[in-house]
Amino acid sequence: MGVFKGLKELIAGLGITGKHLGRHAITIQYPEERWTMPERSRGMVVLLSDKETGELNCTACLLCMKACPTGAIVIKAPRNPETKKRELQSFTVDNTLCCYCGLCQEACNFCAIKLATKYEFSALNRDDLIWDVHKLQEVG
Repeated sequence: MGVFKGLKELIAGLGITGKHLGRHAITIQYPEERWTMPERSRGMVVLLSDKETGELNCTACLLCMKACPTGAIVIKAPRNPETKKRELQSFTVDNTLCCYCGLCQEACNFCAIKLATKYEFSALNRDDLIWDVHKLQEVG
């Protein structure tokens, strides 16, 4: 009795396999094939620059750092005593802490920070995932 039940289940399983055999593949063959990410997907954090001048859009207002729930963004921007404005000294994003929530992008009034559609940025060393302003601008 157990042999017939097992044979019946085997035939049912083969039937399902045969039904899906002619359909297109769902799985992509990574790394030969890559996902095309939707425009609004949230990948790595990048800093945006003015296309004409090449200067960063960041005004060092610290809003993105304050909005970050995990503390992944660290900005050092002391005030210039002459102009009374903040000058960007350092801007780092720790990708090991970032949860890619997009709150930094929402908080920025100057379109300086964005979550790009790029999603591949693995590293062998944890310190390589802490990006400074140059790396953030390069990938942006």
